[in-house]
Amino acid sequence: MTDIFDRLKSAEGPLEQYRKKAEGYFIFPELEGEIGPRMRFLGKEVITWSLNNYLGLANHPEVREADAKAAADWGMAYPMGARMMSGQTKYHKELEEKLAAFEKKEAAYLLNYGYQGMVSIIDSLVSRNDVIVYDSESHACIMDGIFLHKAKGGKSFVYPHNDMERCGKMLGFATRKAEETGGGILVITEGVFGMSGDLGNLPGIVKLREKYNFRLMIDDAHGFGTMGETGAGASEHFGLMDEVDIYFGTFAKSMAGIGAFVASEKAIVNSLKYNMRSQIFAKSLPMPMVIGALKRLEIVQTQPQYKENLWKIAKSLQQGLIAEGFNIGNTQSPVTPVYFSGSVPEGTNIVIDLRENHNVFCSIVVYPVVPKGVLMLRLIPTASHTQEEVDQTIEVFKKIKVNLEAGKYISDEMKSMSIA
Repeated sequence: MTDIFDRLKSAEGPLEQYRKKAEGYFIFPELEGEIGPRMRFLGKEVITWSLNNYLGLANHPEVREADAKAAADWGMAYPMGARMMSGQTKYHKELEEKLAAFEKKEAAYLLNYGYQGMVSIIDSLVSRNDVIVYDSESHACIMDGIFLHKAKGGKSFVYPHNDMERCGKMLGFATRKAEETGGGILVITEGVFGMSGDLGNLPGIVKLREKYNFRLMIDDAHGFGTMGETGAGASEHFGLMDEVDIYFGTFAKSMAGIGAFVASEKAIVNSLKYNMRSQIFAKSLPMPMVIGALKRLEIVQTQPQYKENLWKIAKSLQQGLIAEGFNIGNTQSPVTPVYFSGSVPEGTNIVIDLRENHNVFCSIVVYPVVPKGVLMLRLIPTASHTQEEVDQTIEVFKKIKVNLEAGKYISDEMKSMSIA
């Protein structure tokens, strides 16, 4: 028999293997100062492209005022209890009603966290007799929900990213399985895929309803507030709000807060309210976060200049990178990945050069998030960035590209940049 602690100490995970050389620099870096396009890292000011503060609301004066007043009026503890028991307030219900109206759904329900919420939504929606069909690049929270479904004896089928021909075939398999078990089918995709930045093929999935019977749920964490004419998300962008049966959005991106929500038919939301274990057995979302979210939603709906400026900056950044020969994949959203070929040590040397010599801070993504031999620098433009910062960053990336092609970043092993 093995001691669990002995196994954990000796068998490092795919990311944990880099801990000794990377923690504090590549992993768990500490940014300092006010949230914005320029912050401080290890005492140096850097242009920051790693915050999901899409609309720049984190430091919006009305948001800061609403947060501060709510904290002063209510404290961080109120309400003390789960929603079902003693955590219900009129403000929670008001926020849900406004979110439902924004998404053109009958009802919505607040969630304490997006990740936790998605796992619990899937667990509550499907029984062991139901079948899930999902995109291969689905977020980890979706995958964990599917793993829980499988643990209960449920069946799932995966299709290659946005491949509608294969999605159709998987739906064929799912249909036969559901007919055997007497269950139904749930298709899950993302509205905006947070790493690649491309959109889930909602039109293609909806068209498959001509042949197959299923319900559609989208995780629109990166689409809510950024996509669509009013910012209602990817389903609005495609004109398919009525075709999406279950809409999931988070406050952690465009809303610069904490929490999430799910919106659907009233009967389905009621079912989730009474069956989602992550909410039934968890303390209600604190009042300052609820009142702060009301203010953020108001700004999203009444001050479109923030979304407009986000897209102005995003398009300038993306078009500038493409013009200089960079591969940014098929992004159709503000998410801006820049792909290179190389090893993990090369990738870390690129990041060191960016931060130490050029004062540009962006996240590096390596295997297992992307395939072996692929490196991704992920840039998140926001409404707070300026054209000057875009131009400076593109000039820096041009220098990085020259160095990479000249082999200047080649290394046998990654440098130790652990920060004491």
